[in-house]
Amino acid sequence: MKNGSEILPVFEPRPGGRRGTVVISAPAKINLFLKVLGVRPDGYHDIFSWFQALDLADTLEIEETSETEIEIDTDRTDLPTGPDNLIHKAIKLLREKYRIRSGFRVTLTKRIPIAAGLGGGSSDAAAAIKAVNHLLNLGLTRTEMAAMGLQIGSDIPFFFSRGQAEVTGRGENVKDLQLATDYDVVLVTPPFGISAAEGYRQVNLDLTDSVQDISLSRCRQVDGLIHAISGMANDLERGLCYSYPVLEEIKRKLAQTGADVVRLSGSGPTLFALYRDRNRTRETLAKAGDGGKWGLALASPVTLPA
Repeated sequence: MKNGSEILPVFEPRPGGRRGTVVISAPAKINLFLKVLGVRPDGYHDIFSWFQALDLADTLEIEETSETEIEIDTDRTDLPTGPDNLIHKAIKLLREKYRIRSGFRVTLTKRIPIAAGLGGGSSDAAAAIKAVNHLLNLGLTRTEMAAMGLQIGSDIPFFFSRGQAEVTGRGENVKDLQLATDYDVVLVTPPFGISAAEGYRQVNLDLTDSVQDISLSRCRQVDGLIHAISGMANDLERGLCYSYPVLEEIKRKLAQTGADVVRLSGSGPTLFALYRDRNRTRETLAKAGDGGKWGLALASPVTLPA
């Protein structure tokens, strides 16, 4: 996909008799930086982060059925498909709130690594909400859908944004940004997952830095964006690199390729490297996979349809 383009189409209708079917993309995200500001009374953490959507995406085909069940079929054997799945939770919430009697059959094609800090499960849930809203003509605004998503997971509201956003609170405050997109992203994922709960347990709030001012106008150009986020960090990274030394190894190898920024995304374990120089990107793809032990992907930043 071309850098800076939108992930399209959002909905692709499929003929299916009386009831409808749609196909929808669910993009990954990276945290360009992540500041953890403190623990809230509700047990969540207050954050200050910039999220950026990527063209690496799962695909959901969602069909309305005459049954009463929510069925999820996927190509991944390590992913729960029952009530613990975020897609299932999202559709169940919609059915209860709007007294929907229809059942839904979801076919999920996973491309985003699981429990990798890339928001795959949250994006899938957001896509399911959008799809059901579309199928049943519920007329929900993106603000209303985001509020429903927040009941399920803190990262979900972002996926109702334009794909570039400042995220604060525990994830409920999402402010659209306009950021440069003319760079490449290399993602390296070791063969294990880290839950968000574990990631946040690792953070030492006494060591976090205060939030610094960032010139948004300068971040519309790639040089200004790289300069701004280079001065920030992911506050979860230090503790997780200590607990998982392989993350430090990956980080070091990516830095040796001349990346402009190397950082952990979310609670990891995926690390991303940003490159303005496409030749550096190719060099990284040749060197960073560690003989196939680590998952390796090339992605581009994208905006999302409103």
